[in-house]
Order: sequence, then structure tokens, then C-alpha cells
Amino acid sequence: MSLPPILQNLRLPVIGAPLFIVSNPKLVIAQCQAGIVGSFPALNARPASQLDEWLHEITEALAAWDRDHPERPAAPFAVNQIVHRSNDRFEQDMNVCAKWKVPIVITSLGARVELNEAVHSWGGITLHDIIDDRFARKAIEKGADGVIAVAAGAGGHAGRWSPFALVQEIRMWFDGPLLLSGSIATGGAVLAAQAAGADLAYIGSPFIATEEARASDDYKQGIVSGSAADIVYTDLFTGVHGNYLRGSIIASGLDPDNLASSDPTAMKFGAEGSKAKAWRDVWGCGQGIGVIDRVQSAAAYVDRLAAEYEAAKRRLCG
Repeated sequence: MSLPPILQNLRLPVIGAPLFIVSNPKLVIAQCQAGIVGSFPALNARPASQLDEWLHEITEALAAWDRDHPERPAAPFAVNQIVHRSNDRFEQDMNVCAKWKVPIVITSLGARVELNEAVHSWGGITLHDIIDDRFARKAIEKGADGVIAVAAGAGGHAGRWSPFALVQEIRMWFDGPLLLSGSIATGGAVLAAQAAGADLAYIGSPFIATEEARASDDYKQGIVSGSAADIVYTDLFTGVHGNYLRGSIIASGLDPDNLASSDPTAMKFGAEGSKAKAWRDVWGCGQGIGVIDRVQSAAAYVDRLAAEYEAAKRRLCG
């Protein structure tokens, strides 16, 4: 099965993952203008009324870019919707997405038939992020167009399975759009994701260390100076297992090597006995940051990915 038309003409087979708190219109616009899908969580727009303003800003900026650069139009953008019952803005935010006919909606922490039907009604597509084959099957059964396999090593809420195991299992029964997330930070890794069976790579943490990202300088420098050994996998902060920067856990007054377990039914923000909050104080981050050696513009990082991607293809072809 071929990709939906909206995903066929990207400069690189990459979607910039929605980064809670960090992603904003400036970053999304830069990603789309550089030729990859840019995205942001709807909940990043606060107050809720700001979501309409953000979608207006992004839509107008990309339309202006396309008028001025007909030879290299911008890639489409995506909005991430948290479907979990804790999101009391869900209906309101979906109405705003419908108003602007958001081209791609990424869903997390739950799958809903009515959401998929709504997005399809205005011509958009839906991609649902999952951590195992069981959840992938549920997402497709409920009408999602594609799935995002969030494998071990991904930033924020991440699964436990090897990317090879996860992609292989899903490809046994699903031939639709499949994205892979987990420690992808170079153009070579993008090509490897495709070789493993994915259609596109899903890249998040490297974009935190970009000039446009809404992250503190300490957060960005933590990524630049960090490596895989600096990532801690825990469910303490939200009730769902995720990967976080070790230094931010220490700065919050906690011992990253002796963290308690959380109630898996509770989606909460803040550890018991601590004022630390994910993602404000305890910073989500994936294991692939060892290759990020500087803070740069999103465009410069995509240029680097593109050069590495082409170099990797040349190596494979001899």
C-alpha cells in the first residue's frame, strides 16, 4: 500500500514529533518550510483559545511560503490530540482543528472511532502512536490511517520493545503508513528505519536543541552534552513509563537510581513527595542524543539529516 498523497512529497521521510511544552508555531513552521512534517500538541496552546491563533499563524505562514517558493512548497503540519480522559479540552480542541481542517492529526493515549471519522470528514488523516502490536491493532480497528511505533529509547512516553521487533510484528498484518520512533537522530538512522520496514521516521528529542524550540537553555544544553547513559526510564512522573534526562531528575531533588514506581492507572504530573513536574521540571528525552553536538536552527538540523540520508544511501549502493 502506498502512502497517502499528503505524505508522499516530503523532502525527507520524517515527521517532527509533537513535544509537550516545547513545540510551538515557530518550530512547526521552520520544520515544514525545511521539508518535513512539523507538529505540536494541542495542549501546548494555553489558554485553550490560543489554539485558534496558533493554527491561523501556521496556516498563513505556510501559505505565504508556498506563494514565494513554488519550487519547494512547505510540508504539511500535524496537531497531536491526547485522547485520555484526563484531557478536558479534547472536544473544544477538536472543534478548532475542524475549523482549520488540520491535515494530519496524531492521537495519543487512547483511540476513538469518532475522532478518526471527524478528521476524515474534512479530508485529513490520522496517525496513532502505540507501544506494542496489541495497541496497533486496536488503533487500525478504530479507523486510524496509520500507526507510530514508539519503540525503546524514544523520548517521553516510550515502549520497551526493540524497534526491529515492533516493526516486524506490525508489518506481519499491516501494510499501511507505519512510522518508527526511538533514538532516531541522524539521516542514516532515518534510512535504517525504512530498511526495517517503516515508511517514515519520527524524530523528537533532537528538535528540542534547536533555536526555535520553546525550551530553556539548560534543557537544550542538557541534550547537547548528554548521551544514552543520561536517560532514565520511569513511570514515576506521569503513571506511564517514559524516558527523561538524568540531570533534570537530580536537579529536582530526586535520586534517578532509586525512583519509586507509580500507580499505572494515574496520569498525574508530579511525583509523590516532590514538587517536580513532568515536563516542566523533569525533561523528557530519548536515547539518541549522543550525536547532537550543538544548538542550531531547525532548518540547519534538517539540512544535516538530508546530507546524512543521501550519504547513507550512497554507502549502501557502493
